[in-house]
Amino acid sequence: MTQLKDSYDVVVIGGGAAGLNGALMLARSRRSVAVIDAGQPRNAPADAVHGLFAREGTPPAELIARGQEEVRSYGGGVFSGEVSDVVGSVGDFEVRLADGRTTRARRILVTAGVVDELPPVPGLAEQWGHGVVHCPYCHGWEVRDRAIGVLATGPMTVHQALLFRQLSDDVTVFSHEAALAPEEREKLAAVGIRIVEGQVTAVEQSAGTITGVRLADGTLVAREAIAVATRMVARAGFLTSLGLTPTEHPSGMGVHIPVEAMTGKTDVPGVWAAGNVTDMAAQVGPAAAAGAQAGAVINADLVMSDAASAVATYRDALAPASEAR
Repeated sequence: MTQLKDSYDVVVIGGGAAGLNGALMLARSRRSVAVIDAGQPRNAPADAVHGLFAREGTPPAELIARGQEEVRSYGGGVFSGEVSDVVGSVGDFEVRLADGRTTRARRILVTAGVVDELPPVPGLAEQWGHGVVHCPYCHGWEVRDRAIGVLATGPMTVHQALLFRQLSDDVTVFSHEAALAPEEREKLAAVGIRIVEGQVTAVEQSAGTITGVRLADGTLVAREAIAVATRMVARAGFLTSLGLTPTEHPSGMGVHIPVEAMTGKTDVPGVWAAGNVTDMAAQVGPAAAAGAQAGAVINADLVMSDAASAVATYRDALAPASEAR
């Protein structure tokens, strides 16, 4: 097995769609690049990736395996490991892994993704990615025409309910602990979405299949699938030493790493970010595209840095001759 080298042009932290595509762009530009992945992909519970051109229905693990092989085919490295800390500055970062390994990098690309935090309702986590879903574009077709329950959790509830209404005539919103404004209630009623008041205490299931939603008063409302907007939290604790801290996303969906539009640059020189760690709603396709863009920008940044160093060396070489004259 290939060992992690002492240094690279770029270390990519996170081996999902964004990370692997960014690494692919860099490796094809003949940059030394290492992808370090903790092996905790956000879409691991899902059976397939959807909405991805020419790869519709591909199992997530298969897609990742293909991406890893593509990076390796151009000389890039892909390594299993959890990054615990990154220190240093542009041109000389040290990447520290939880198992004690270290490596250095001139530039860093952060593509570690997010963690989906589910409301603490029994039954949600057990069905996550199957009977419990969050994205109508990722899983909506698979729950079409079913009795869908939408658990109100925050500002995206009504938007989410309306999107799932496009896929089923039987959609119910459970107010749970959220307050729905009068205009929101009117909108839901106008399109035939029922609202059930009261706190949800459990998602009931039988033989691995959702059967209904249990309320605090004991009522069981029959449902076959549940949609819930998670709170998404960027995996970025390892950036603390660099002074790069995730901030609340303007949408209220969670916390992310802000970046410069189109380039993926963060506030820390030499560090870029792409994919869900910065764009929490991005599906696989947009995340991969953002990774490719960031990879290209990083390579261009290194090209300019190398050219500046070459100019300095060139001038130094000419200086003695000029002084002699």
